[in-house]
Amino acid sequence: MQVVRVSDGGTVTVAEVLALPVLVRGLPKILAGHDRLDRHVRWVHVTEWEHPASALRGGELVLTTGFGFPNRLEEWAAEFADIGAAALVLELGRRFQEAPYELVAACRARGVPLIVLQRGIKFVDVTQEVHAMILTGQVRTLRAAQHVHDTFTALSLRGAGADEVVRAAATMTGRAVVLENLAHQALICAPGEAMVEDALNRWEERSRVTPSPTERTEVCGQEGWLVTAVEFRGQRWGRLAMLPGSTAEQRFHTDHVMVLERAAIALTLSRLTHETRWEEQAQRDALLDVLEQRHLSWRDTRTKITALGVPTHGRRLAVVLVCAADRDALLDKLRARLEGSALVGDLGERGIGVLLAYREPGGWRPLATDISELAGAPVYVGAEVGELSEVARSAAEAEQIADAVPPVGPAAVHTIADIGLPQLFYSLRDDPRVQAYAERQLAALLAYDQDHGTDLLTTLRHYLASAGNKSIAARRSHLSRQALYQRLHIIEDTLRADLESGDCRAQLHVAIAALDAQRARHRPGRA
Repeated sequence: MQVVRVSDGGTVTVAEVLALPVLVRGLPKILAGHDRLDRHVRWVHVTEWEHPASALRGGELVLTTGFGFPNRLEEWAAEFADIGAAALVLELGRRFQEAPYELVAACRARGVPLIVLQRGIKFVDVTQEVHAMILTGQVRTLRAAQHVHDTFTALSLRGAGADEVVRAAATMTGRAVVLENLAHQALICAPGEAMVEDALNRWEERSRVTPSPTERTEVCGQEGWLVTAVEFRGQRWGRLAMLPGSTAEQRFHTDHVMVLERAAIALTLSRLTHETRWEEQAQRDALLDVLEQRHLSWRDTRTKITALGVPTHGRRLAVVLVCAADRDALLDKLRARLEGSALVGDLGERGIGVLLAYREPGGWRPLATDISELAGAPVYVGAEVGELSEVARSAAEAEQIADAVPPVGPAAVHTIADIGLPQLFYSLRDDPRVQAYAERQLAALLAYDQDHGTDLLTTLRHYLASAGNKSIAARRSHLSRQALYQRLHIIEDTLRADLESGDCRAQLHVAIAALDAQRARHRPGRA
């Protein structure tokens, strides 16, 4: 594990101190520790003591003219380095005209930044400005901590969802923040100032080589992610990762750690107060992103879906709709059965939606059969497409099929090829024009059956289904031919129709199909 030190927002660095005008006037020259200028300055200490380490605690910027230097500068530099001082600033011109070679060599060997001032300055001005910077930074850190506390407390109190919490963390830091589970599936991504594709590209691969922190929050892995654990009911559930802003902006600060840790706590509270599991919500949101085309780019959408563990590049795609009484149980079964090959989500009145992703053309068939068997109900499959941008068309076709085929009956897979005249009228069963047509054609016959206790409608249905063949109609109706002739004669008189006419039979056939559709049971959960 690569652990990178997190910057303390309440301090300043040696480089920042050297950039102050009061020090610039001294013409500073760096003689050692060029690569250590990012050290934090906790305080400024002015000394001429021969052994100043006894007065230091580490992190100090030490200012001196060198009057108190001992004879053995190597030991002095070693003592100075061991105490952890931030840097040594030596003013030339009072005791030394140039830095002693032994001191320069010792500081280089120990990695201690050594800066010489080639022009005299007032040390008191340096201490005043640097201490003001440090105190200002500490106040800023306290204010930031209060802001972070207030923000996430407010989110928790109003029951904000996980997506709001993650988005708040990204907004406050400007960094991409990702919530993932233990399977390295990126459930929620707030890209901050980055692009979704940059944040989530090859997510699982990158995540698996980024170890989890040994402590609560650490910067881990070659990419330098800031990572903290997310727990649920005392068990580790997943982790929250904050990504570096750019290659040149790898360092994190204490306010980043603070935001990430508070976000993790808010996520745990959110999980306790929301029934919907994050995995379910992530899949449903991704499915709706595709079906309703609510995205900025198809590339980002594909990247997000792939980060959820469902690759779509180079795959064939099809939408399946299914209705079931116990949706929660079926959703669990479908996710377990289709893991890695489908997005599954509850689409409300439309039923349960499934976006299948498979390699070979026609690969939806065995998957749709499995879905139907798991549901114990019919399923409706839209057109097979090759791009995410075409999935909405597949979904529209699946809805068209679902509207046309009643949900009753055994498990079966229905496609657009199954839509005939009865299915067409079932889909139009609530259209007042269709209702009016069926009433206009059959009202007299329905009234006759009701008044006389007969069932001439069934006789007419069998006759029309037999294409006017009376022998077949009599056999289907379990009637003698003479009895059938008598009933057909009554039907003709009642409807004032000529059943020998092909046009008349076609009109009545359509009317009966429309009437049957109106009498069919409504789909569960549908209007």
